Amino acid sequence: MSNLSFHQATSKDIPELIDLSLRGYASIRELGIHFAAATADVELVEKNIKENICFYLRDEDKMVATASVRMPWSGHPGPFEIPHIWWVAVAPEEKRKGYASKILHYVEESFLRDTLHCPSVSLGTAKEHPWLREMYEKRGYKKVGETDLGKGHITIYLEKLLLAKSYKKR
Repeated sequence: MSNLSFHQATSKDIPELIDLSLRGYASIRELGIHFAAATADVELVEKNIKENICFYLRDEDKMVATASVRMPWSGHPGPFEIPHIWWVAVAPEEKRKGYASKILHYVEESFLRDTLHCPSVSLGTAKEHPWLREMYEKRGYKKVGETDLGKGHITIYLEKLLLAKSYKKR
């Protein structure tokens, strides 16, 4: 990791975001978990950029990771009245280099906590995924609920305190 830079996606980034998402979510598809980002196409990526806040991380000239934030007032808000992180992907050839941690840190702290002063943030993952929940819990997330959204898996909701002193009863 030599020259890292964070960016907010625009329509010019759509082709790279599709490529990164499809490659980054290949293992999710293999597990049979149905995340929207795992089958990204032009329409879905364009909608994500227009309705949410989509960030990506470059190392030199290569897009290596992405994460988006759904806001409570968007057309597709998270389950609670707080920002919701989704669509986290890392280029498979770049895994285990800390890029997921770096983009999540940027979104959680630089954007949500320091810029927007959000008290907390949520995200969701599949209960059936073998390691994602544990990864998020190591980052300070706490399980606050679960539901069946009819996608073939149980969604676990996690929340991370950014400025709040305690968890709101969910």
